Amino acid sequence: MVNQLTPNPSQTTVFYDGSCPLCLAEVGYYETIDKSGSLCLVDVSNPEFAQQDILPQKTAMWRFHVLSSDGRLLSGAPAFIEVWQGLPGWNWLAKIAALPVVTSLLEMAYSGFLVFRPFLVKLFVFARRIRHR
Repeated sequence: MVNQLTPNPSQTTVFYDGSCPLCLAEVGYYETIDKSGSLCLVDVSNPEFAQQDILPQKTAMWRFHVLSSDGRLLSGAPAFIEVWQGLPGWNWLAKIAALPVVTSLLEMAYSGFLVFRPFLVKLFVFARRIRHR
């Protein structure tokens, strides 16, 4: 996975928790389909990220954040929509998700997911261990 420590202003910067296997899987998928190089990936779990003056590390590790190429810092559903707009084959989903009622529903779903994320990470790690035996 190509990773940078600081945003590239010409790209959409994805801030992700590299210590979270779910986050790594998602960002890894984005990276494989981002043939045009529209995404800049920044692992916020890197101790050096805390030295950056972009976003508090604790905040960045808790929720999905994106810095758009036009300088907007987005979080949650709007951040996902921003990423999807730049990925091949995902633009149709971004258009639907950008509808205000759909964005609100996605944000509620994402907020609910965050409550269960620690449990899901443990379950993911456990399942991975069983599969690799």
